[in-house]
Amino acid sequence: MTTDAGNPRNNNHFEEFAQTLDSWIVDEKAGFEFINILGKLYYDKSIELILFRSQIIDRSSSVILYKHAYSKNTVGRALHIQDSLILASAIYELDIPPARIDIGRLNFEWTQEEDNYPGPAEFVADKLKDLIGKKAPYNKPVDVVLYGFGRIGRLVARELIIQGNGTQLNVRAIVTRGNDPEQIEKRASLLRHDSVHGPFRGVAVEDVKEKTLTINGHTVHMLAANAPEDIDYTAYGIHDALLIDNTGIYKDRESLGRHLKAKGIGKVMLTAPAKGDIPNIVYGVNHDNQEIDYKNETIFSAASCTTNAIVPVLYVIEDKIGIEKGHLETIHAYTNDQNLTDNYHKKPRRGRSAPINMVLTSTGAGGAAAKAIPSLKGKLTANAVRVPIPNVSLAILSLTLKKKTTLEDFNKLLREAALHGNLVEQIRYSVSPESVSTDFIGDSCAGIFDSPATVVSADGKNVVLYVWYDNEFGYTMQVFRLAKHIAGVTRVNYY
Repeated sequence: MTTDAGNPRNNNHFEEFAQTLDSWIVDEKAGFEFINILGKLYYDKSIELILFRSQIIDRSSSVILYKHAYSKNTVGRALHIQDSLILASAIYELDIPPARIDIGRLNFEWTQEEDNYPGPAEFVADKLKDLIGKKAPYNKPVDVVLYGFGRIGRLVARELIIQGNGTQLNVRAIVTRGNDPEQIEKRASLLRHDSVHGPFRGVAVEDVKEKTLTINGHTVHMLAANAPEDIDYTAYGIHDALLIDNTGIYKDRESLGRHLKAKGIGKVMLTAPAKGDIPNIVYGVNHDNQEIDYKNETIFSAASCTTNAIVPVLYVIEDKIGIEKGHLETIHAYTNDQNLTDNYHKKPRRGRSAPINMVLTSTGAGGAAAKAIPSLKGKLTANAVRVPIPNVSLAILSLTLKKKTTLEDFNKLLREAALHGNLVEQIRYSVSPESVSTDFIGDSCAGIFDSPATVVSADGKNVVLYVWYDNEFGYTMQVFRLAKHIAGVTRVNYY
């Protein structure tokens, strides 16, 4: 009787398995080396490496290896961690200012152009030649005050600490309605633990006596106020700060202007759509509008999560094909504005229990999109359905186009926008026919275009497209990008 161990075929399988495992171990060891140089670049030189817009700072070796393998869906081939390691090491030797560099793009270009260079040092020096010797565009970090500490406020705090590293935007204070010991302890706990986004990747320790949180070495004052103008921020060493209002209570110039009456505040940004003449900005699309006077304007709006998700995609379609008219339907996760159980609510339908109902409601995203893309004024209608999930929403856009297109050409258009140009941080191109909403929790892009779901009519004039978005984290990253732009602390980049 022949045992499995004596079966030549099984021995071959074992050898294949051993070779595969050995290869993985080699890659993972390279991943740990890569993490080391990643940290040195980040902390020694304020140079952040990303991989096709994905954050890789503070990520495990296996996650980084997965992102290299997944690049096959992005650029048509898997990338090797060993190449990223040698390229990152070469970047460390260069004299470049604080920067954000896509190691995925560099890696892919290296695989295409390696034979044209003596080695990786010469390749990197050539690719980043416009950055070498360049001076940093800012002299010091800008103080930040977070006014309100709810879902968005806490995520903004996390990312300002983790990604900002105190070298661009420095969180100095958090303002809530109370700061007694119990409230500080509870808010610190909510920062550390999140039911959707998981634990905070760092250390946050409260000092109820001093009324502070120490978050990854940053000392943040926990302040209380009943009115925006009540606090003297200069008493805490805070000067000319950017205040980010996450409350959603104040939405017009008069009410938001109350923040500017407080000592120590220089500019205000609202994390919600604003009313009146306040600039509503979708970063990547209209943040560089010449009509926005960043020097003299003091109040800005980051628009809404839905607006940030759809506007970049609409911009590409309007620019390349043209839009006659369209309808937007958002399938939106429930929010704190709704009730857990049936109860009174001033808005229609929203009083019904959010966790067990689909709730038809309204959205201003159609009108807001036209503010960012004026040529769409009067062309879009919009509605929304709140659904019983806590995060990640879906925008369904049904558009009538000015020019005919095909399914292949339409998807190619969005793929190109996601990989090249000014919207690479805003649009992600998804190719998986198996994706569902939870797959996009924590995605840093404003919107994820679901290419397998696209529908184009037989005459090529009507298209239905689907855009997923993490209405919390994806929007937070747009807030983060805009905040840096308003404060004038953006880094040079290579995407």
